[in-house]
Amino acid sequence: MPWRLRFAKRSSTRAAALVGVVALGAIVSVVGLALSSSGLAFAGLAVAILGAGSFALHLIVTERRRHETAEGELEALVESLGRIAEGLDPDQVLEHTLREARDLFGAKASLLARDDTPRSDTAALVPLNIRHERIGALQLVRARPLDREEIARATLLADFASRAVENSRLLAEAQVREAERARLSDQLVIAEQEERRRLALFLHDGPVQSLAGISLMLDAVVESLAADRRDEADQVLRSALERHRDTIRSLRDLSFNIEPVVLRDQGFTPAVRAFADQVGLSNGIQIDLDVEAGESLAENARVGLYQIIRESVNQALRRGPPTRISIGVTLGDDGSVETVISDDGAGERRRASYDEVEERARTLSGHVEVEAGQDGGTEVRVTLPSYAAHR
Repeated sequence: MPWRLRFAKRSSTRAAALVGVVALGAIVSVVGLALSSSGLAFAGLAVAILGAGSFALHLIVTERRRHETAEGELEALVESLGRIAEGLDPDQVLEHTLREARDLFGAKASLLARDDTPRSDTAALVPLNIRHERIGALQLVRARPLDREEIARATLLADFASRAVENSRLLAEAQVREAERARLSDQLVIAEQEERRRLALFLHDGPVQSLAGISLMLDAVVESLAADRRDEADQVLRSALERHRDTIRSLRDLSFNIEPVVLRDQGFTPAVRAFADQVGLSNGIQIDLDVEAGESLAENARVGLYQIIRESVNQALRRGPPTRISIGVTLGDDGSVETVISDDGAGERRRASYDEVEERARTLSGHVEVEAGQDGGTEVRVTLPSYAAHR
């Protein structure tokens, strides 16, 4: 028999005995009064008073011991909760919970899955819930069923274990997200460095060299005019003017590719339409558009999605001359945004060709799927979650 039950049984036995002493003293006192025996009456009264005092003292001592017992049980429960919280992962948390349940209740403790049935008719089942969703149950089995107080403590233990499991899972997810964020941050820094390097190389080898050549050609024009060779000066000046126009055109294309003015001033749909018109006229390609849903996107999502579309179309042009390209943007019921760029050109076999597209999608918390198109080309599907598309 557990010590708590033995203590309760002894306490009730002593209380009954003291009550009997008080009753006996009262009876003796009444009998003494009836017999007109003052000695017997006083003796009975003394016994009754002594019994009543002893009973009062017993109640005080018993209540104090009960408080001490409750404090001990509470301290044991708190220590158990602390040991459970030391678990590093959900499995360790549940293992600590089983061990502490065995120590606290002297019972066989086991974990049941959400759909498992109890293994004993006398087992006490305490549910394990995370955000009102049952993930399992703590089963306690022993010869004597758990009383109400023990069930309450077991429920508290299970609730704490459930919260510890949830916190452990959230911590693991946060660590994964933090590692992913650090990786994306490093990739973004590298991409920015490569972009700056590419721009510097383009400007040095392109516009800067063209302007230097134009400067030399203008020097030659000045010398020709000084020597009164007007026909030669006119010819060189015309060549310099043509090269100057080519330089302006290349700088305009560079500015458009970085971020077109029409995207900032007019919106997503006009920017994509302007890009499609330029590509279609330059390459003789039919481009079908259905991108009006992109107008509801946040600014960062619009810019990122435009760059993804531009890079995917350029990939299609580099693989082989397609005759038709389709670009569609749709909104999902959950607020997500799906963009599909498909072509009928040569199929893409190199997955690495879409690394830049995937990198841009990851900066928007999206993901990319590249599949073979129905017409033998390639279909690029980019999905952005709602919180990233509309924030």
